[in-house]
Amino acid sequence: MSSKQISIGVGVPMIVVGALMAFFWAPTNLEWTDTIEFVGGLIGILGIIFFVAGLLYTKQPLIT
Repeated sequence: MSSKQISIGVGVPMIVVGALMAFFWAPTNLEWTDTIEFVGGLIGILGIIFFVAGLLYTKQPLIT
């Protein structure tokens, strides 16, 4: 059982924002290009981690 809220709600937007930062925003700024690419890549990698974590998420049974 996966969690769509984590995968779709957090992971995918982070991947998209990271890719947009790295590919579109970084080339327009000559002074901070390396830093923007690094932060965009880091956001994308964290988005992938959240996406996979959402796929592997399972609820623990409630023991009463």
